[in-house]
Amino acid sequence: MTGSHHTFSLLLFAAFVAATLAITTWASRNRQGSAEEFYAGGRLFSPMENGFAIAGDYMSAASFLGVSGLIALFGYDGLLYLVGFLVAWLLVLLLVAELVRNCGRFTLADVVAARMRERPVRIAAGTSCVVVSLLYLVAQMVGAGSLVALLMGGSGEAARSWTVVGVGALMVVYVSLGGMRATTWIQIVKAVLLIGGAITLTVLVLARFHGDVDQLLRSAAARSGHGEAFLAPGLKYGGDWTARLDFISLGLALVLGTAGLPHILSRFYTVPTARAARRSAVWAIGLIGGFYLMTIVLGLGAAAVVGPDAVRESNAAGNTAVPLLALDLGGGADSTGGAVLFAVVAAVAFATILAVVAGVTLASSASVAHDLYASLRRRGTAPRGEVAVARAAAVGTGVAAIALGLLARDLNVAILVGLAFAVAASANLPALLYALFWRRFTTRGAVWSVYGGLVPAVALVLLSPVVSGSPDALFPGVDFQCFPLNNPGLVSVPLGFLAGWLGTVTSDEEPDEARHAETEVRSLTGAGAV
Repeated sequence: MTGSHHTFSLLLFAAFVAATLAITTWASRNRQGSAEEFYAGGRLFSPMENGFAIAGDYMSAASFLGVSGLIALFGYDGLLYLVGFLVAWLLVLLLVAELVRNCGRFTLADVVAARMRERPVRIAAGTSCVVVSLLYLVAQMVGAGSLVALLMGGSGEAARSWTVVGVGALMVVYVSLGGMRATTWIQIVKAVLLIGGAITLTVLVLARFHGDVDQLLRSAAARSGHGEAFLAPGLKYGGDWTARLDFISLGLALVLGTAGLPHILSRFYTVPTARAARRSAVWAIGLIGGFYLMTIVLGLGAAAVVGPDAVRESNAAGNTAVPLLALDLGGGADSTGGAVLFAVVAAVAFATILAVVAGVTLASSASVAHDLYASLRRRGTAPRGEVAVARAAAVGTGVAAIALGLLARDLNVAILVGLAFAVAASANLPALLYALFWRRFTTRGAVWSVYGGLVPAVALVLLSPVVSGSPDALFPGVDFQCFPLNNPGLVSVPLGFLAGWLGTVTSDEEPDEARHAETEVRSLTGAGAV
């Protein structure tokens, strides 16, 4: 693209950043500084607003950039991410949304510790939430780096590195100044932009093939170099039993992980009632489901129009498939239409990344301040001090995410998000479900279930082909891989549930029947909910 087209793209980026900073400034002026306002936006959002915000929080760079790239490269097997991402919401709707809203105040630990000794449970749950949030943030950072590197006309390391630093700085500003109110409105704006952009591209792809989906599928298969195998299972996950087990592991992590993601759970605290939380989930499912259907068309369109070879040449992991598709649909690299459409899609993708990192950073900051700091601080410390700690934690989270994002810049964002889902499903979900539904669950069981899922999940990731022992690994030059699967969910999720059960049955602590009854009534009826 020419220099003027680069300028136009950067102007769109700058316009969105300016708009989000304006929202942040407005939110900071309408905020009293209380913990409820900072963490939950005063619980004043309607179900529709929160549903759009949840969709904006959930439809990340992994969905828009990573999964569409995997579909363009691997066809049918790339769809498996979308199936897991969407089916997971049924679990959230049926088992989590209302109960979490009734039992908690700001974080996952509020629910798990409701009838336990709070200090050890909050430290364990807070630590787990920070780890999950960092993994999720790294994926967004990698997506931002890939996007701007493409925009600048190459894979220049300097452009990618400075982009990661810039995104980290912006997310710290959003969270520390605007809190949940600013984050929510940024996510709502982003959801509208993302769905609008996806609709536009989907219409253009279908128009290119005269509305004939069969022709789109055949063209994608022919251009892929794999023929009919492109449209059948097995291209990525069906080569041998290791690949098949990896697929099962990934599916388990995706389906179970959403209900344990801290930034998703925290969104249910921003509405006034449990009924509103459930309606928020229904809105989110509709928006997310429609978007994922369009993502399938975009991935196949990238395979048919751009071609997998061109996608790999631009970014080996496939993260730039959709922007390249937009460039071609608009008329090509040398046309004004192509450059404009590319710039719009790139700006929407950048908006996606900024909105998601704001939500995840806020959830991580809340875990540090409300769970870790609150458990360790001396009695009598003013609640306002907790909000100050949350703002400081946002800075620390930003620095850590920048460092890890620079390290992992060559990995596919969907694979990175899959790891975050695996850790959430292994460490957070067992403790959450046991706390809500098992009368005998004890403090030891809660702590063991968190660490019993968290430690194996992180350890298996470090010993997996994602980190070493393969050409696409984080450290391709070394090999200390001894776990064959890319995703640890198949092993770590059962270990999390087993550890929670084992910790409970071996504990000398007597379950508090009265507190369990109180929690059960509150979770089901909302009586006594904050």
